[in-house]
Amino acid sequence: MNTQPNWQHIFEECKNNIQKAIQPCLKTLNEPQPKLGMGAGGDLMKPADLASESAIIETLKKHDVSFTLISEESGIKKYGFSAEDCYITVDPIDGTTNLTRNLPFYCTSIAVSNTPYLANVYAGMIADLVHDQTYVAFAGRGAFCNGKPIHTSKTQRLDEACIGLDLNAYKTSLNMDFAAKIIENTKHTRHFGANALEICYVASGLTDAFIDLRTRIRTTDVAAGFLIAKEAGTIITDKANQPINVPLDPKQTLNFVASANTDIHKQILSLISADV
Repeated sequence: MNTQPNWQHIFEECKNNIQKAIQPCLKTLNEPQPKLGMGAGGDLMKPADLASESAIIETLKKHDVSFTLISEESGIKKYGFSAEDCYITVDPIDGTTNLTRNLPFYCTSIAVSNTPYLANVYAGMIADLVHDQTYVAFAGRGAFCNGKPIHTSKTQRLDEACIGLDLNAYKTSLNMDFAAKIIENTKHTRHFGANALEICYVASGLTDAFIDLRTRIRTTDVAAGFLIAKEAGTIITDKANQPINVPLDPKQTLNFVASANTDIHKQILSLISADV
């Protein structure tokens, strides 16, 4: 009888192997970078992206895991004899631009599901590769950072809140009316450049919400983060206040509002509902 992989152990090993694998890439950032083509998600691949992805794949293979990889870099690939029993959705490096510019905010996201749909993710890890913090969640068992339980904040008013807001809309159109309302009614707004990690900041109470209404973010970015956030008490819906369940695919995009509690969520949705 097949035994369930020890995902806690595998996640930790993946993080350690990724940190080792990307070290040579970090030492050559000031040198001309090779042209590696376009990843499955539509972004130019960097050496650190591929080094991280390879470390993940090799770690899973070492533990004899059969899986279907859903990666922002290599796309969808199958490994082992029962690849359809386990789907591993990864963003090898979320925040690649930050990494290549030596901005200390980037991470790796790994999500495990038994079907290729977002709602079926049952285990997830986001590894902060700069600050050595590992966020992990398992469905129905809570969320943790470096082994300690995390929970969302109890902030109830936008005029006291710190809200993450992604407005990067290069080569696309974005209705800025909703953004103006959020900024005008929120005490502090932030965007650090790695959305998977920013979702974890909501989960751990460092921020009070994160909003991305561009419909550009991919499921590979949020698959693990959504589970971690929900297990910590985060309310996550789309801009129409509907639950989100989309295919796990490198090209699948979505929009979302992730809030620390229902009070903050209602206030955000009331500001954006008429404009988006």
